[in-house]
Amino acid sequence: MAVRTGDELPPLRIPITRTLIVAGALASRDYQDVHHDAEAAREKGSPDIFMNILTTNGLVGRYITDHFGPRARLRKVAIRLGAPNYPGDEMVLTGEVTSVAEGTAEVAVIGRNGIGHHVTGKVTVRLPSDVPTTADVPTTDISTKADVLTATPDALR
Repeated sequence: MAVRTGDELPPLRIPITRTLIVAGALASRDYQDVHHDAEAAREKGSPDIFMNILTTNGLVGRYITDHFGPRARLRKVAIRLGAPNYPGDEMVLTGEVTSVAEGTAEVAVIGRNGIGHHVTGKVTVRLPSDVPTTADVPTTDISTKADVLTATPDALR
């Protein structure tokens, strides 16, 4: 797989379940009641429990490493939350390589759900040394990946 500026990553569809929201909050030691107690969330003005930023951050990281492979190393993940992820919805992560230099790629990531952009941000990833980048690959070599990855409801890698 050659990596070039402008490459689009295949979408990753993640069903947002109560189990995913609660498990992500517990795994990241975020015991705020709005992430596991629907009644408390409603008392605080939310229609239901919602995903915490640490779970979102982990899913964004997983999206990048699933694409670039297990030897890719996240160097920086800078995200901003928008519309909450509520149970019963689906988040679709998409990404575009915005720059490639010296074995490192920067990827703009967007996670959309039924009410808008849940997450936007940039991820800097160190590519494995055997992955060719823009400078290493002739411009006539165009490879695309049309696969759509689908997460299992309780997937938190």
